Amino acid sequence: MHITLTIGETALTGTLLDTPAARDFYALLPLQVSLSDFAQAEKIANLPKELSLSEAAAGSVGEPGDIAYYAPWGNLAIFYRHTAYAKGLVKLGALTGDLSALLAIDGDTVCIRAQ
Repeated sequence: MHITLTIGETALTGTLLDTPAARDFYALLPLQVSLSDFAQAEKIANLPKELSLSEAAAGSVGEPGDIAYYAPWGNLAIFYRHTAYAKGLVKLGALTGDLSALLAIDGDTVCIRAQ
């Protein structure tokens, strides 16, 4: 499952994992979300519904480019820095390429589409 995240004129591409949570996320696309900075390591946004936790690990670390679901809050997380293990963090996939456009936004609306 391939996606495109559009920030202004910049398009970042990514690939989602073949998991129940990632398939639930993919089914929500296209999606417009407002990404806000969190902990100087990730951009987060609310999702319109909870994603499946079936087959999900208990938690994960965040790596630059990772797209994840933070189950306790029900939000999307896109990482631009490494983070420590967090219980309830479910990796959905990853973006590839230059993440600098992601760093510059805070509160901006982005579009996430299936490719």
